[in-house]
Amino acid sequence: MISISKFIIPAITLFVIIYALIKKVNIYDEFLEGVKEGLDISLSIFPGMFAIIISVTVLTKSNLLNDLISLINTNLFPKEILPIAILRPISSSSSLMILNDILSTHGPDSIIGKIASIITGSTDTTIYIIGIYYSSIKIKKIRHSLLVGLLADLACVIISILIVKII
Repeated sequence: MISISKFIIPAITLFVIIYALIKKVNIYDEFLEGVKEGLDISLSIFPGMFAIIISVTVLTKSNLLNDLISLINTNLFPKEILPIAILRPISSSSSLMILNDILSTHGPDSIIGKIASIITGSTDTTIYIIGIYYSSIKIKKIRHSLLVGLLADLACVIISILIVKII
């Protein structure tokens, strides 16, 4: 299996080149056109990505996340999973770092580790998706999408806690 995987990308590339030659397509011009489209897309989503990176950095480097966690009733939610529940809709990489910390501190078989793992697997980066994908296709009215996405993430957090505590 490993030896096959080494040849898949080169084989696909060779197939595309041979197919383009048979169809008499100017490969270089089409390649340049694709690069231009990719650059245009990159430039259109850059402001959204930059805003998300800055906001996640501010949220994680300041004590705002800790202050927010202290306001939430931890009798309903385990205190240790609140950072991952809050950051997961914003940033996948930040939530994976928090998951790594939780698993190394509490262990993967602990209740906290199981809840955090289920949250990571069942929720999505709602704000990131809306910020990047919607801005790239110029959608401005995101209110309902954001509300539904965040409610779905909240439902996943609540259900993951219930499932782990029941099982």
